[in-house]
Amino acid sequence: MFELFDAVDALLASRATLPPPAERKRLRTAHGLTIDEVATALKVRRATVSGWEAGKTEPRPPERDAYARLLDKLAELYPVAPAPAAETAPAPETPAPATFTAVPTPAQPLPTEPASDAEVVSAPLKPQVPASDLVDAPAAARTAASATGSTATARRPGAKKAAPAGTPVGEGDPRFANGPLAVVDADADGQVVAYCIGGLVLDVPAKSLASLVEWTLAEGKLGQPKLSGPGRAADPLLVLTPAALERYGLPTELSAEEKDAGRIPEAHKVIKQLARAEWKLTKRGFGPWARIYRPATGSERACVQLCIPSWNALDTRFWGEAGQFPPAELARVLGVYASRVMTPRGSTAVTGLELMTALHPPTRASAPDENGKRTSEHNPGSLGKDPVDPAPCEAPDGHPVLKDLPRFHVRGPSEKLFEEAYDWARPMTDAECTLRHLVGIDVNMAFAAGANGLNVGLGKPTHVKTPAFDPKLPGSWLVDLSHVDLSRVKVGKEWVELDGSLLPSPFTPKGDHPEGPAWYATPTVAYAQELGYDVTPAEAYVRYDNGRYLDGWYQRLRDAYLATMADLGVTADLAPEDFLTAMDGYKAHDPELGIVVAAIKATVKGGLGKLRERPRGEGWRPGERWRALERPTWRPDIRAAVISRTRINLHRKIVKHAAFTGQYPIAVLSDCVVYAADGPSPLDFLPYRDGKPLPGGFKLGINPGLVKHEGTQTVLWGEGVREQFDAPQLNFARFIKDGTVTDADNGE
Repeated sequence: MFELFDAVDALLASRATLPPPAERKRLRTAHGLTIDEVATALKVRRATVSGWEAGKTEPRPPERDAYARLLDKLAELYPVAPAPAAETAPAPETPAPATFTAVPTPAQPLPTEPASDAEVVSAPLKPQVPASDLVDAPAAARTAASATGSTATARRPGAKKAAPAGTPVGEGDPRFANGPLAVVDADADGQVVAYCIGGLVLDVPAKSLASLVEWTLAEGKLGQPKLSGPGRAADPLLVLTPAALERYGLPTELSAEEKDAGRIPEAHKVIKQLARAEWKLTKRGFGPWARIYRPATGSERACVQLCIPSWNALDTRFWGEAGQFPPAELARVLGVYASRVMTPRGSTAVTGLELMTALHPPTRASAPDENGKRTSEHNPGSLGKDPVDPAPCEAPDGHPVLKDLPRFHVRGPSEKLFEEAYDWARPMTDAECTLRHLVGIDVNMAFAAGANGLNVGLGKPTHVKTPAFDPKLPGSWLVDLSHVDLSRVKVGKEWVELDGSLLPSPFTPKGDHPEGPAWYATPTVAYAQELGYDVTPAEAYVRYDNGRYLDGWYQRLRDAYLATMADLGVTADLAPEDFLTAMDGYKAHDPELGIVVAAIKATVKGGLGKLRERPRGEGWRPGERWRALERPTWRPDIRAAVISRTRINLHRKIVKHAAFTGQYPIAVLSDCVVYAADGPSPLDFLPYRDGKPLPGGFKLGINPGLVKHEGTQTVLWGEGVREQFDAPQLNFARFIKDGTVTDADNGE
């Protein structure tokens, strides 16, 4: 009987209904499959699958049944959008945004006074579009190319994974209806397609790289609206897969010589093709992040940026394996990042710096004069368009302002501002050795929280002798803080007694007690006053032109981080126990969004690091200027102020925790703190009462400035590795996450 059933099933399969040939190809390309992959799965020749898609031949049993099953499953993932009803009004010439029915909520006005520590960690998240509100594109957006006379075809088969909440396409601007970027790929037949965010796929008619650039600007509808009034819209970003590189005559990988140079040679045939079409390249040439442009005419820009993952454009330290993703998935990862942060302009560090400028452009249009003409003028609150030299104490070694120093002179604390993140550890006490666990907690987006509400200098420094210290005036101060005794400090309005030997000093990155006068940024000196001690600066370099330059930058990155974490199931309203549970393996819920979270964090740290970028080869010698110095955003004083405030914020919490619980940290590394505890959870030592944390202390939560669980190891593990490496002060915070210790000296 069962043999008869099998025979009937085979007979039905031999007549399995297949979609038309064009639909077969659409379904395959929508899922990012190549003809070779389908042929291998069905155990037929490549030419056979190509014939099925061209309509030249039809599959026969037993391959027909398997092929029909494949197409049926793909059709479920990528259904054909229904055609509009006959009575529907004609689609407008300018298509509506392609994914969302709503646009992001405008940024809330920033407070005028510096935020307190509580304000830094509890700022609310702007409303986001819920995932349930995601809709498919209207018919007008799907047929944008035909409506404008384009030779390209737009189609939206549906993404493998829907874009998360808060991922707008076009953001309400019809010029950018297809989103900020596209991943350009080519199949084995040479057909080029562009994968955009939200599942949109565009057929690209361009036969050369020059024509691809032309198509992008004329018909692609790619780009991103400006982030501030005086700013400009972001240029379209094209991400080229290896197949697209091969299609357009570019190498799929750089040679060793090209990697060293960071670009392909100017004699390359593709660069010559661009030159013949009157396209230009920036000074950095044709590398992993290339910009192709024509000189602007009036206010119109003609510029396209390329990202080439196979040339290592997407650093695996920050983007994981995103560069190896199929086109649709890569478009999703980069699209979420672009929509929530900004269209990438290079590495995450470069993008972090560019975001500052995009939110505070250096110039704006003036009011019209009597003839109605406008001119360019300084944009208040920005860093301006001209670079500013630092004060001598703020300049890194080798800077031109230090050229008169002896060649091998080593500057000490009284000559050099040294505001860096913590790297401190101490031996455990006997009482701590009786406990069972070492628990690490990590401050979320610590440096972003340190930037929020921070008053920083906008202009040149002014040198002042014996100034009165002003905690609201950004600058660098030469002052002796060696008299500050951590054994007796003010916490709030009350003096408390602490064991100062178990605390790191807040005034040095290594936690050592200062021995005499040293240069400090304003937040560090202000904290000495907060602890109850007088300060008398000997001199200072202050900036009377100042403002909260980084507030918008912080807010943009904070909202991007919180929205993406919410998509991963970690929200700001979770109870402490639920938060710890949600954070346990949160990246596994959606690894692609986990990559976006890592990239957002790298944008914060990298952007701040770029404020003091050092020479990068180029034949530089000490005392000479290097390229980064020509940027208005080369501002080591701003970087120092952010790091100072971040370190002080952490020390304030450590002191309040010690005053209330009698517990002291064993190790601190940047934004991670390690305590000894009886249990493996942060709740085993954090003083929660009725679900409420210690005011001003450590609080579990996802907001920037709050803490999460970094990792737990046993006390026996800690003593064992210190004995193994003969390092009594080995910094446990460096290894607490997974317990792997490979090098006690450099922590690698």
